[in-house]
Amino acid sequence: MPHHRNPRALLTSAMHSVLDRVARSGKLPLHALTPQQARQAYEVGANVLEAAPVRVPRIENFTINTRDGHALRLRLYAPVSISNDLAPVLVFFHGGGFVVGSLGTHDGMCRSLSHLAHCAVLAVDYRLAPEHRFPVAFEDAWDALRWVQRWGAERGLDGRRIAVGGDSAGGTLAAACALQARDQGLVLALQLLLYPGCAALQDSPSHKIFGHGFLLEVAHIDYFFSHYLRTEADRNDWRFAPLVADDVEGVAPAWFCLAECDPLVDEGLAYADRLRAAGVAVDLEIYRGMVHEFLRMGRALPQAHQALMDAARALRQALGVASH
Repeated sequence: MPHHRNPRALLTSAMHSVLDRVARSGKLPLHALTPQQARQAYEVGANVLEAAPVRVPRIENFTINTRDGHALRLRLYAPVSISNDLAPVLVFFHGGGFVVGSLGTHDGMCRSLSHLAHCAVLAVDYRLAPEHRFPVAFEDAWDALRWVQRWGAERGLDGRRIAVGGDSAGGTLAAACALQARDQGLVLALQLLLYPGCAALQDSPSHKIFGHGFLLEVAHIDYFFSHYLRTEADRNDWRFAPLVADDVEGVAPAWFCLAECDPLVDEGLAYADRLRAAGVAVDLEIYRGMVHEFLRMGRALPQAHQALMDAARALRQALGVASH
């Protein structure tokens, strides 16, 4: 992707204002905190710029048992309170570098996607690092997806109409789950990849150009991955870096939401190209002048609502949901 010699000139004026507010806030960056402090700070700031949450008729919290007996927390958002029909479902993994983030930090996004796409959304509270290092997050994600296929009907979910998605680290988990689903014969309707991490190494041009002053910084990425990975060898595992997968042929169709001024934009583009080359149907939108995590800034950025509308349209089409 060609890059501007003055990358800050690419930002929209509203995005400029948001970044200036962040800089003036004087808060310690997450990478200067312990993981526990970082989680708390991320929770506090999670909804500051988010648009007002939409009402969803049905929200349920419950747990399922993972392969090692862990009680994995899930939150179900459903578009109707009572229905005899099984609902198509997006299994959603939140972002946060595998270290921060929760059901709470992404509640607004999940509500919006359920409301706009007229489908159920099942948010997964996968275990975080450093208490639970790679590949626990992936294993929790896959166990949740497999549960939907096998037992989702008990909660009104259609195990034959499943999409998988997530933002940032959650997008990584979604892409990895799509690869595993292909290998295990679980047919997915769509992988919804919102500025996902895809590469083993963070050495693309966009990491250098947008690695400082654009919200997600090099120091954040190093911090997150130092807590998440057991050894450097984990970088070459497709469950961490889908780009290193031997073969991506036959995975679910993909819809990408990428931010132009994001360190991760190049690896998102690279993975989209890899999928297309393997014959996978790919739709991709680059939101100009936006930075990583812009989707959760709907109060300040009209592009956040537009991107959620675009994502919902892709979901409706893939899941066979009629527009209302």
